[in-house]
Amino acid sequence: MAIIGIVEDDMLLNAALKRMLEKEGYEVRIAASLREGEQLCEEPIDLLVIDWNLPDGEGIRLCAKTGGQKEILSILLTAKDEEEDVIRAFDAGADDYITKPFSSRILLKRVQAVLRRAEEKKIVSCQGLTLDLEKKQVWKHGEEILLTPKEFSLLEFLAKNKGRTLTKENILDAVWDKDGLFVGENTISVTINRLRKKIETDCADPVYIKNVFGIGYRFGE
Repeated sequence: MAIIGIVEDDMLLNAALKRMLEKEGYEVRIAASLREGEQLCEEPIDLLVIDWNLPDGEGIRLCAKTGGQKEILSILLTAKDEEEDVIRAFDAGADDYITKPFSSRILLKRVQAVLRRAEEKKIVSCQGLTLDLEKKQVWKHGEEILLTPKEFSLLEFLAKNKGRTLTKENILDAVWDKDGLFVGENTISVTINRLRKKIETDCADPVYIKNVFGIGYRFGE
């Protein structure tokens, strides 16, 4: 089950939410301030339930925090219900927004929905090719295909943008430049060719990675 962090300075509410979530099988860790919430973000947390108004700052600052190599999901709790506040919360990276007062059943359903959507995003499929983005594994018709880390990063970027035409500059920025590796366009072509040999049945007539003449590449239709 997922690990959920609660960042709430109302200790009665904090304790009530903890009991409710633990009853549903979740592992729960608690914090009562922004500083303690930041410390929680260093732990293996899957989702944070955050009060907007904390004694030492705004909980909204935690919405875009990351833990280790993965993004932490977040649900913001607040008495603020103006449109501008809701927009600000989502712009900050919140995955959901609940106005106080709220029922524990509603919170539980929101938690389950956010976790379910996140789980669905971990798997990308296209015509028999399946990518597990969390485990960094690829299968074609049930048979695992072994890729190098860079090949997987390239395939992941293409698959996440399925149906979109991506320029070579787009690919360089997303797959190589993020690591501080400044390479030429020929590196993309070489890596694409290696990848096609592993995932395509016929590299001359690719199903997954298609050339878009004069522009770049497109994954799928």
